[in-house]
Amino acid sequence: MDFHGIDLNLLVAFDALMNERNVTRAATQVGVSQPAMSAALSRLRQRFGDPLFLRSADGLLPTARARDLSEPIAQALRQIESMLVNKPQFVPEKASLTFKLGLSDYPAFVLLPSLLQALGKKAPGVSLNVHAFNNRDQAVDLLDAGAIDVAIGVPPTHAVGRIMTHPVIRDEFVTIIANDHPVAKCGMSMKNYLALQHVLVSPEGELYGIVDQALAQQGKKRKLALTLPQMFAVPTIVAQTRMTATLMRRVALHSPVGRRLALFPPPVALPDVVFHLIWHRRSDSHPAQLWLREFIAEHAALL
Repeated sequence: MDFHGIDLNLLVAFDALMNERNVTRAATQVGVSQPAMSAALSRLRQRFGDPLFLRSADGLLPTARARDLSEPIAQALRQIESMLVNKPQFVPEKASLTFKLGLSDYPAFVLLPSLLQALGKKAPGVSLNVHAFNNRDQAVDLLDAGAIDVAIGVPPTHAVGRIMTHPVIRDEFVTIIANDHPVAKCGMSMKNYLALQHVLVSPEGELYGIVDQALAQQGKKRKLALTLPQMFAVPTIVAQTRMTATLMRRVALHSPVGRRLALFPPPVALPDVVFHLIWHRRSDSHPAQLWLREFIAEHAALL
């Protein structure tokens, strides 16, 4: 197709390159050979008078000109697609397929059991293949590689145009201690808090968390007795020791030892934790993928 001297297939190639940041993967997305995609990139550079994409250790890095072009071109292609392509509807009750879902520990523990129950009623032929990840940026790698369809976790460290997010779960921090501990009766003052030994949850292995940052701003420091990556082991550890921990409320409430814990507001102000749906822009308008994201968001809202 040619429009005033512009081959619209070049715009499709540009959009794929922005999505994938890799010539081979972009060629696969569009359905052409790798040499054909390389040739399209060469023509795009000539057309716009800009390199558009520069090679780097992390793949193709878009130039400022490419970033300016990205959203207008993507919107134009979506409008053309909506006019020309009659997309089939996704009927969950009749569907038979497997979605690949990336989950960090928190949504796997808090959301997944009830989500599966609801999914079995709404779409009995649909199954989930769950991939675990701990590093927030690992979700981007999994989405880029097509290993997962959607992830639920903390948003990536750096915003990238090809990755889309939507908040679905919010939780607050609480400080927990065994309910037979003397502090459980007298209250979690700052003095008592700093006198206790603490458990730090650090999925990425760091020895300094959000609580430590907040305390440092007040010139204070807590005593760390244990650092571990698994947050859901913490309530049991706290219930059976004299230690304390500051973690998300639902982690404590969903624990088998929840009744053996006393919960207090942390003695320092901490922001809520927000978990997002995270997906690749290439699947943004796919009917089945769209249904899955809406289903997860609606179910998460019930929490």
